[in-house]
Amino acid sequence: MNHRTLREIAKIGSGLVIADIISAVWFSSAGLLPMTLLGVRWTSAMVPEILVFDVALLILLIHYGWNMRLPVTSPSERALLYLVGTVFLVVALAHFLRITFGWRLILGSYAVPMWISWIGVVIAAYFSYSSFHFARHMRR
Repeated sequence: MNHRTLREIAKIGSGLVIADIISAVWFSSAGLLPMTLLGVRWTSAMVPEILVFDVALLILLIHYGWNMRLPVTSPSERALLYLVGTVFLVVALAHFLRITFGWRLILGSYAVPMWISWIGVVIAAYFSYSSFHFARHMRR
C-alpha cells in the first residue's frame, strides 16, 4: 500500500472520528446515557475521556491525511511518524501478549473475543511498520 492510499484511508478515518464525536455529544446532551451498546455500558462520565481521545486521533488523522507530504522533509513530521509508529507498536504488542497468554478482556459485561486481537495485531503492526518506513525515507 502506498502513501497516497494511506492518506485516503486517514481522510475516511477522520470522517468516522468526527461522527463518533458528534454521536458522543448528542447522546450525552439528549439524555440518552447511560446506555448499553454491544454489551458495554456507556455513561455520561465516559464522555470527556472519549472526546479527548477522539480529538487527539482526529488531529493526527487530519495532519496525515491533508498536510503531510511524503517523503518527509521536516524533522517534526519525522518525529511524529516515529511517535505514531511507537504507539502502534505498543498496541500490536499488547494484542500479541493477549493472544499469547490468553488474557481475557472484558468491557463492561462484554467479553471481547480473541479474534479481534488477531485483527488488532495485523493492523497495528502494519501501521507501525508503515510509520517507521516513511520516517526513515526522509528527503534530504
